[in-house]
Amino acid sequence: MRTQIELGRALRQSRRLEAENQVLRGQKLPRLIADSEAMEPVLEMIERVGPSDANILISGNNGTGKGVVAHHLHAVSRRAAKPFVTVNTGGLPEGVFESEVFGHVKGAYTDAKANRIGRFEMADGGTLFLDEISNISLNEQAKLLRVLESGEFEAVGSSKTRIVDVRVFSATNTDLEKAVGEGRFRQDLYFRLNTIEIHLPPLNRRQKDIPLLAEYFLHRHVRRYGKKLVGFDDAALRAMGDYLWPGNVRELDHAVERAVLMAKGTRVQVADLGLGLPRSGANPLEDLSLEEVERLLIQKALVRCEGNVRRAAEVLGLSRSALYRRLQRYGL
Repeated sequence: MRTQIELGRALRQSRRLEAENQVLRGQKLPRLIADSEAMEPVLEMIERVGPSDANILISGNNGTGKGVVAHHLHAVSRRAAKPFVTVNTGGLPEGVFESEVFGHVKGAYTDAKANRIGRFEMADGGTLFLDEISNISLNEQAKLLRVLESGEFEAVGSSKTRIVDVRVFSATNTDLEKAVGEGRFRQDLYFRLNTIEIHLPPLNRRQKDIPLLAEYFLHRHVRRYGKKLVGFDDAALRAMGDYLWPGNVRELDHAVERAVLMAKGTRVQVADLGLGLPRSGANPLEDLSLEEVERLLIQKALVRCEGNVRRAAEVLGLSRSALYRRLQRYGL
């Protein structure tokens, strides 16, 4: 029996390490570029609470870099040598949530052909980052609350209770307090997740960071595509400084990637970036193509709705899936 117990432990450890490797393989720590005054409170908070074991809620519009901040919080914590595991809870169908987060045993359901380690077990001793936390259902919230309170859970199809030691970071682009008031999010779960909140400002409030981020993305994409570019011309730098960036840092990354592919000389020019109107809105609409006008209207709706895609879709009279297709088409 002792041999069988040790063998079982070894097999579980092997499965956990393999699952962890599949998730972490190829991941690189993203760089946190933050020299602007607007980011000073964020850096101060990372320094102050990063080394603790407190659960942290990271809020901010889409594309502001919540995942980057989560990585750096983990890197300065006592758990830095342990796993950092990410799960996009907003992208998980309700029927898959439990299996993905808690794991399942063979035969738990039709397609469960082998045991699977869940993200909580993979992150044992380390940090679990729950992205888009506001999108999980009330039923899923109840199950998540239990493991946050006690560290206990059962894999799908198993009656055996497992115990883990996990620090949880979560991220949202919506107002969770408002969601609690509307009954869409559990108040007790909100308090568990929100020991400390770090709010990220939009990119258009980080003027000093825009050229630094652009240079960082430029060098990264130049290496990726094997292009010979040395920087941006002055007009391109001014255009990036004047632009609203409704898609924030993520949109800047896509714009620079496009510019690297489109540039013909050794420096990126304004036309290579494919930006819409600057914040002054000086260009008349009659000079724009239909696609440029549509792109501009989507950008303005996103700014007005603070990056909330669902509300922006309602304002524009589109379904959320139709708006997502346009966001992908225009690199927003």
